[in-house]
Parts: sequence; C-alpha cells; structure tokens
Amino acid sequence: MAIGEIKIPVHGQGLHEFTGSVADWVSEQAPDEGLCTLFIQHTSASLLIQENADPSARRDLESWLNRLVPENDPLYTHTLEGPDDMPAHIKSSLTATSLSIPVQKGRLMLGTWQGVYLWEHRYHHGSRHVILHI
Repeated sequence: MAIGEIKIPVHGQGLHEFTGSVADWVSEQAPDEGLCTLFIQHTSASLLIQENADPSARRDLESWLNRLVPENDPLYTHTLEGPDDMPAHIKSSLTATSLSIPVQKGRLMLGTWQGVYLWEHRYHHGSRHVILHI
C-alpha cells in the first residue's frame, strides 16, 4: 500500500493530461497488482479517463459541457468568485472526483487510446492536487 500526491499545473479551463505522472508514480511503487485510486482535492475541477489520440474529442467534450452548464445563469446565487465559479461546481458534481485504475506488473492497465485527465472547470491558473493510493 502506498499514498502519494501529484501537483498538476493548469492554465485555464480544459482537459489537462497527466497519464505519464500517474504511470511514473505507480512504477516507482512497483506493485505486482492492485488498484490505483486517484482523488482530486478540489470542488471546481474533476478527473476523467478519455481518448488521448485525437484532440477534437477533448474539444467536443469541453464545448458540450460548457453548453450544458453556461456561465452567467440568472439562477446562480453563488457568484462572488466570478462567472465561472458556480458553473465549475456544477460541472464537478456532474463528472468524477475520483478514478480507479487496475494495476498489473507495476503498470496501469489503461486501454491503447485512454489517458488520465484533470478537467479544469475554472479559468484558474496554478496547480491542482491529486492524491494517489495503491
């Protein structure tokens, strides 16, 4: 059993891939087999496993979610932190804050076209924290 943390730099809204960082951490732990759980410590970002080959899939997902949860909805009352704040909380609640990926022979058992992404829902620049556990 092991617990670790990854800080992921973000530069605004969108999907930020960090598959390599997770794979490196898992490899360092050298588990024969197990389950790697990822948990994001934020309420306005989420985690996703998605296609890592064609960037248009990510752009389409981002566009779709932005259409589903628009900014400046007059029904929002939580608005003190800007027009992207409440939509970010809604987007986070509709997506995932944790993921589980099987591990075998020290490697993530992801499919050929799968990547691990942090989905930043705010215009936030800085870093987000993801906890890993095997």
